[in-house]
Amino acid sequence: MKTVNGSTLRDVIQQNITILLGVLIIALFVLGEVISHGFLSFGHIGAVLRTASFLGIVSIGQSLVILTAGIDLSVGALITMGNVFTCMLINGLDSNTLWSIAVIILLGATFGTFNGLGVAYLRISPLVMTLAIGSLVTGITLIVSQGAPKGLASPMLRFIGVGSVLHGIPVIVIVWLLLSLLVIMLLRTTVFGRKIYYIGANARASYLSGIKVNTNLMLVYAISGGSAALTGALMAGYTHTAFLGIGNEYILWSITAVVIGGTSLTGGKGGYAGTIAGAILLVLLESLLTVIKMPEAGRKIATGLLILIMISIYFRQKNQRT
Repeated sequence: MKTVNGSTLRDVIQQNITILLGVLIIALFVLGEVISHGFLSFGHIGAVLRTASFLGIVSIGQSLVILTAGIDLSVGALITMGNVFTCMLINGLDSNTLWSIAVIILLGATFGTFNGLGVAYLRISPLVMTLAIGSLVTGITLIVSQGAPKGLASPMLRFIGVGSVLHGIPVIVIVWLLLSLLVIMLLRTTVFGRKIYYIGANARASYLSGIKVNTNLMLVYAISGGSAALTGALMAGYTHTAFLGIGNEYILWSITAVVIGGTSLTGGKGGYAGTIAGAILLVLLESLLTVIKMPEAGRKIATGLLILIMISIYFRQKNQRT
């Protein structure tokens, strides 16, 4: 069916996905308030945004990777590594915090670079390469921690993870906001950002036009590894200590947030603003389903249905244009 201006309804949805997701988020908050008084309170909104912040930060790298028509399955292992190694390095001391986080980001970026090397130069499938690196990182984490993580987050890191400023705004949300602005500016205003879109749309044509495709792919995967490791480090401030496997669920969740936000799995189309809305929507939906006491199986089904609906919108639209 055509709309008045000749566009299909699916066109309108795709062109305004971030706005529509924002409307859906507001609607879910209102619905939650109707079901359970206090759902729309400032405290609960802050809690939802705090949880979404961790998902949003790891989804920074996942967004860039998917924009290049790739995927990063190593983020879960890198989050866990960042979480475990951060607590071990900091060991409860503020004086160890900043340099430890810097080391963790560098370590994550290094493993991300290995992902990029395999994908760009060895022509290994991103699915296989990142899964292999993820397994390698998991093994290293188990060896270093001996299966029993030690150490504690410092007061400074705990303040970032659970602290609030300006009458209740979570510090981690402010960190996420600043990082989000940097990523959006990177994609919209820099040459590197444009190259990411070109590579995702057509890597061969990008190469023929003079773009260093392999180098840019390595940078994208390095950013993904660094953002995942940073997420694990920041989560240490939220959990106060380290937990093995803490990043496992974020593999699917980060991909889901990106896809729901309108970024095409085939690359070259989308952006991080949609991912922000996707991350908030996922966490909010999980919170709402928990409030109505839906079993975990039901929550998984609901999330799966949401993914299928969004993918059907994007991919059917793509097929209609080809």
